[in-house]
Amino acid sequence: MRRWFILSAIGRDRPGLVADLARLVYECDANLEDSRMTLLGSDFAAILLCSAADEEAGHRLAVGAKQLERDHGLTILIRRLEGERRPPVPAPGTRLYRVEAAGEDRAGIVAGLCRVLADHGVNIAELETESRPGPGGSPHYVLRMRVEVPEPVDPRRLREALEAEADRLVIDVALMPADT
Repeated sequence: MRRWFILSAIGRDRPGLVADLARLVYECDANLEDSRMTLLGSDFAAILLCSAADEEAGHRLAVGAKQLERDHGLTILIRRLEGERRPPVPAPGTRLYRVEAAGEDRAGIVAGLCRVLADHGVNIAELETESRPGPGGSPHYVLRMRVEVPEPVDPRRLREALEAEADRLVIDVALMPADT
């Protein structure tokens, strides 16, 4: 029986950090199934999905993670997943869409748009944001999401609700079918 683990790690960016995390997974007889890694501010953040057949893999991952924390100043969290992996995106009974928003950076953009999606039963599969210099030097905010829209939800009504929230936030938003 396969056991599944999520390992998240945050630490000061440096060459070799990904190699250290991958080696930890490999040396614990686990397989790196899926991952997301990025630079955020001055730190590097990674989320890894690992699987292992060995009952002791979780313990070995925890011990190895503590060593990496001590040696390299990382913060690592390991969570054992119950059951099997969820179905691939999009989940059965849903359609995959993209949500893109852009405008002057201000507090509440993510909270507002995500609340609209949640109120319509939409699951967020991926979310990425960034703030960068815009015209005239003012911060420009960009948000990109891949979302699972339940088949009973009318995309036009969802688009209208997102546009109403975007108007309140004074940003542009688009909802479009995603290329899977």
